[in-house]
Amino acid sequence: MAVVLVARWVAKEGNEDAVRDALREVARASREEEGNLAYQPFQDSEEPRVFQIFEMYRDDAALKAHGESAHFAEWVLERAVPLLEARERHVYTALDA
Repeated sequence: MAVVLVARWVAKEGNEDAVRDALREVARASREEEGNLAYQPFQDSEEPRVFQIFEMYRDDAALKAHGESAHFAEWVLERAVPLLEARERHVYTALDA
């Protein structure tokens, strides 16, 4: 079954542009991963420091591989996380009807 990750990031004041740029890069690279089914970041239209990220992977192994990828290390851990005030992650199992 597919695995869904929903994340909420809040950028530190003044870092919205850099966080948005990092999300664009990690989204582009993540969509190329073999086990990735979807990767879509969003920026709140009323509060531009707030970002939501919707990710879907084929299975737990694909999600794990994403977290161990070079592009995740560079764009998320090295570039974006230091610019964040808050970061939440929630993982779900997709219900297939």
